[in-house]
Amino acid sequence: MKAITFDQFGATDVLKINEVPEPGLRPHDLLVRTRAAGVNRADLTHRRGGYGWPDFGDSTIMGLEIAGDVIAVGADVQGYAVGDRVMGIVGGGAYAEVSRIDYRMAMPIPVGVGYIQAAAITEVFVTAHEALIHLGQLQAGETVLVHAGVGGVGGAAVQLARAMGATVFATAQAGAHDLARRLGADHPIDYEHEDFAEVVNRLTDNRGVDVILDFIGAPYFERNVNSLNFGGRLVQIGIMGGIENARIPLDRLLYRHLKIIGTVMKSRPQQVKHDMSRRFKERWLSQFGPNGLSPIIDSVFPLAEAGAAHKRMEDGLNVGKIVLTT
Repeated sequence: MKAITFDQFGATDVLKINEVPEPGLRPHDLLVRTRAAGVNRADLTHRRGGYGWPDFGDSTIMGLEIAGDVIAVGADVQGYAVGDRVMGIVGGGAYAEVSRIDYRMAMPIPVGVGYIQAAAITEVFVTAHEALIHLGQLQAGETVLVHAGVGGVGGAAVQLARAMGATVFATAQAGAHDLARRLGADHPIDYEHEDFAEVVNRLTDNRGVDVILDFIGAPYFERNVNSLNFGGRLVQIGIMGGIENARIPLDRLLYRHLKIIGTVMKSRPQQVKHDMSRRFKERWLSQFGPNGLSPIIDSVFPLAEAGAAHKRMEDGLNVGKIVLTT
């Protein structure tokens, strides 16, 4: 089968398409003819050497998100058969014509959803559900601030928050505010020219929001805490802006009874990942389709052009998910 490989860490040109052996079938596996694969920031970190030479559990090949057709079923698999259309998060191996996935991480592709859309659902929507609803405990009628509100996870979180019946603030570049509104944001904030904390406090009469979902880290940390309502929850799922000099207003934390929660999927035990996928599937899978929830697709590249896909993400040009097709 063809797959993307690289033998040294570096820039996007280290990625090459080569012939490699197909993965073996383990008892809990589905073998999948990969039709599309989602590109994630973790893939860029992998290429640059941030994880060393990892085996994430399913393959040493790059890629964490697939959609395709089942071509073989392990002896202990339940609920899936050859020919089923499936999508899900894998422990490596998505950048290949054939991948394997633990069936407990797989989900049926909903009716009316194509492979490209399906490959863009699981990583962002499972992460958004886990952070916003399972950990952040967002409830109908509450207010939420989603940073990077038209990005992959951010756009998914905005959609889920709106579906929950929350009032949604979302930071985004001014040119993306129409998209943010279409996704469900009530109050887009231009993070380049506005102070999100000032906007939130002005529009909430200084109460603040109930939940904040943040990818940035230190540069936003103090303002995030100052933007929380009594009993508010800050869920930190990224540190794209760095970790140095993060200031915490302890008086605000103390007197407003705030919670600060950190989470990351990649390093969690496999059973925890199974539970995360199951919670999302049970709650939201039936709501995907032409008139329901949908991922934001930025662009589509053939597998052989994985380097160009990485370059687009690295340059910050994408709004939504980048997908590879095989």
